[in-house]
Amino acid sequence: MLNATTIALIPLLPLAGFLVLGLFGRKYFKNSSGIIATILLLAATILAIYTAYGYFFEYGKVNGVYEKFIPLKYTWLQFSEGVSIDMGIMLDPITCMMLVVITFVSLMVHIYSLTYMKGEERFATYYSFLGLFTFSMLALVISSNVFQIYIFWELVGVSSFLLIGFYYDKPSAVAACKKAFIVTRFADLGFLIGILILSFYSGTLDFSALIQRLTTPGSAELSAALSSSFMGISALTWAMVLVFIGAAGKSAMFPLQIWLPDAMEGPTPVSALIHAATMVVAGVFLVARLFPVFALSAPDALRLVAYVGAISALLAAIIACTQTDIKRVLAFSTISQIGYMMFALGVSKYGGEGGLGYTASMFHLFTHAMFKALLFLGAGSVIHFIHSNEMKDMGGLRKYLPVTHITFLIACLAIAGIPPFAGFFSKEEILSAAYQNNMIIYWIALFTSGLTAFYMFRLYFGIFWNKAPSLKERAGGEAHAHGEGGFAMMLPLILLATGAAAAGFIPFGNFVSSDGKGSESAFHLQFSIAPVLFGLTGIFIAMWLYKKENNKPDIIAASMNGLYKSAWNKFYFDEMYLFVTKKILFNLVAKPAAWIDKNVVDGLVNATGNTTMFISKKIKGIQSGKVQQYAAYFLVAAIAVAVLFIYWWK
Repeated sequence: MLNATTIALIPLLPLAGFLVLGLFGRKYFKNSSGIIATILLLAATILAIYTAYGYFFEYGKVNGVYEKFIPLKYTWLQFSEGVSIDMGIMLDPITCMMLVVITFVSLMVHIYSLTYMKGEERFATYYSFLGLFTFSMLALVISSNVFQIYIFWELVGVSSFLLIGFYYDKPSAVAACKKAFIVTRFADLGFLIGILILSFYSGTLDFSALIQRLTTPGSAELSAALSSSFMGISALTWAMVLVFIGAAGKSAMFPLQIWLPDAMEGPTPVSALIHAATMVVAGVFLVARLFPVFALSAPDALRLVAYVGAISALLAAIIACTQTDIKRVLAFSTISQIGYMMFALGVSKYGGEGGLGYTASMFHLFTHAMFKALLFLGAGSVIHFIHSNEMKDMGGLRKYLPVTHITFLIACLAIAGIPPFAGFFSKEEILSAAYQNNMIIYWIALFTSGLTAFYMFRLYFGIFWNKAPSLKERAGGEAHAHGEGGFAMMLPLILLATGAAAAGFIPFGNFVSSDGKGSESAFHLQFSIAPVLFGLTGIFIAMWLYKKENNKPDIIAASMNGLYKSAWNKFYFDEMYLFVTKKILFNLVAKPAAWIDKNVVDGLVNATGNTTMFISKKIKGIQSGKVQQYAAYFLVAAIAVAVLFIYWWK
């Protein structure tokens, strides 16, 4: 069995990189900071794979069930007997899976950035921020209690703020990092309130104890949580809805998706890390961590998860079909794919064949990490070559970027659900789970899968085929003599492409399931016909419209008029939030509050000060320092006392 020190080193190694490079990098390790951070991440990745292997193949299974192990636990804050905040490490199937995903994708980003970010003035700072981000997410997934996960949940938010706003001299990047931070803070307020409600009724913050107490029929804690209600909804359902709000904010689910597209202002490798393995999947992980409570005790909250996930998937896919910035297309693609993971959890049950959705969600999280990281790093290779994010500046790049072209194509086939690539297997399981439990969500998901294939191959053909003018005509007339970026940029693309092509063949259900017992993933050829046909249809439509330069897309966009314009403007969600913020909150809440603060609160304070000043001015002459004046005051006072004495003596 692995000891706690070995497991603790996995997050502590990137933390060491953050501290060393953050404090001394710019002065002592300016040129070698990337190598130092990459070596530390490589060590963490090896330890993560070693830990996962040991858990899945040696000691994790007890009597046929993968158990939760807590190799480290200590009391951090003791409030009273039975109530404390503990810090610890918990290992279970989804923790081990996430350790591998986070460290591997982060390692790919570290290697890739050696070339992509070379020459940046704040090169060491960039790598220190990457270390903090990786540490935060690793510490989040090994957390043994709900308050501990909240601590690192917020640290992930801080890390994203630093990385999205890395180009702090760029106004759009500053605005984007503030937007991400503020939007997720509102969602995290819901998460915090949900934590407080859960801990109040369960009497614990520990995940294992909390889940056991709130899912055991007849337990005092569960009875109290279900019998207490507000607006006809039980306290437990409210708690799980509030927890999901926190998850929806972090994972950019409807209607809190507005921050993620703007987060593309950060460096492209950061986008790969945020989208593939860290911040946006944290929400999915949180719902999966508390899934037994959702499924067994708060089914209404789980239905909300399902429908929000389905709406997010469809809405983001429609918007992605209209965007022209390649990173924003991928951003909306991420929202759509996270939606898939969410509604897969939402249609799942706990244990047995009904738990297919849970396994499918985690499987898609795993495969998505491979092909989405590959898509972003491939986009980075294109941007590094062409110095533009806009599709209008691209086309015909397959002969200039052969490795990027092939690996990007593999990623597009994977996300489109084309067999035998990884996305096919995980997406088929999600669709199968939806088909068995909710036909409305199934049809939404099936249509969305066709849209996914369309917008991804719209992107593929727009970048690598379409028009082919000379490079001198692009990106401001700058000629590009350099190649694809060298070994450091190509190696991650090749490794991730291997994962995107082969990860689907892993018998994932044997390792990860809702009840830890494992399950066999059955493949049904007849069921797969419709999803594959939808995917191929989307690809062929994209090929017809975008393989060669023509005016068909413009004609179709003009014919759709209002719908296309709305989708291109992201259905005006940003405008609606600005309207609510500026016209309602600012005018009806902020301005009255500012008036009260200025005229009532400040007015009382100022009145007190002014009164004191007025009195002091009137009486300050008494303290003149003139002895004659003091003698006169004394004489007057003495006469007054004598008169009063005589008057009262009578």
